Amino acid sequence: MVFENPPASELITISGVQTLEKGGELNNPVVAVERLGPEDAPVILIFTGLSPGAHVASSEKDKSPGWWEFMVGAGKAIDTNNFQVICVNSIGSCRGSTGPASINPDTGDYYGADFPDITIWDIARMTGLALAEINVQEIFCVIGPSMGGMTALAWVISYPQTTKHMINISAAMEADPFAIAIRSVQREIIHTDPEFMDGNYAIDAEPLTGMMLARKLGLISYRSTSEWRNRFGRKEDGTGSEIESYLQFNAEKFCRDFDANCYIKLSQTMNWFSLMDEINSPVDELAESKLESALIVSVSTDILFPPHQQKDLADLLNKSGIETTHLEIDCPHGHDAFLVDEENFSPVVKDYLGSISG
Repeated sequence: MVFENPPASELITISGVQTLEKGGELNNPVVAVERLGPEDAPVILIFTGLSPGAHVASSEKDKSPGWWEFMVGAGKAIDTNNFQVICVNSIGSCRGSTGPASINPDTGDYYGADFPDITIWDIARMTGLALAEINVQEIFCVIGPSMGGMTALAWVISYPQTTKHMINISAAMEADPFAIAIRSVQREIIHTDPEFMDGNYAIDAEPLTGMMLARKLGLISYRSTSEWRNRFGRKEDGTGSEIESYLQFNAEKFCRDFDANCYIKLSQTMNWFSLMDEINSPVDELAESKLESALIVSVSTDILFPPHQQKDLADLLNKSGIETTHLEIDCPHGHDAFLVDEENFSPVVKDYLGSISG
């Protein structure tokens, strides 16, 4: 399928050939961002999870709800009356930034399977180059949930003198073996779909069977057993159990607007990331940064990024001399809680931003 650029996104071209961490190259890559709020206000930079785009909240340019609509906007926890919010679509995605579903300027055809391997560090570095193009040099607070939390850590280390505060939600210094296993099976499912053709499928003939099965597996892991039990039980809807219908509906919806090669590339970036293995001394690196404080948020029922990982991150930040608070939210929504649990998440984010705004 052909992916249209989101209407409110700014497409920022980074001039020249950019060499990536694993040796690949991108020629004049594009980073898609959306900006909300006053241009002269302190900047809040938001990195996303694997699948969302830069459309974090509705605006005059795009009135459709964003992926974090309850959190970002005028009078909300991340108040666009007081902050300029910049949300970034990761390199490797299909929501405006250069990725496998983009046209390769060197060939005039889609990158597809030829798109180079990317890392979390590449996403952070390309974001920095893009922000330099629009003259954004200082970040009041960087916020990242899930994969975005990994990118926020890479950002702070890659651009140590730019950022004063950080909110890191349901992320970690490295992927847990359970999460690595889930994502590896998802990629294998897509690879074994005959329509995948080693990633060389036509843009209008995606491996939908593999994508749907991979997405269903992801959906199961994003929530908790208690939520599934309380929400669905063993109820039937006339065609089977309600939970089966839920998985089918949401998998179909996702597959209509996300590319399989993008899914594989971004999934792999999360498995590769390891702050402890890739940085000689994370404590020293963080201590030398401009970061003054951090809020680390866990969810009690998250099986992909379990709370002990956020506690370890908070301990590391405190050892680095960064004033860090770790909060664990007790709710049944699992890893996806930050997307759906307004009651618990909005006050936590609002109170922290209020405490550092002075």
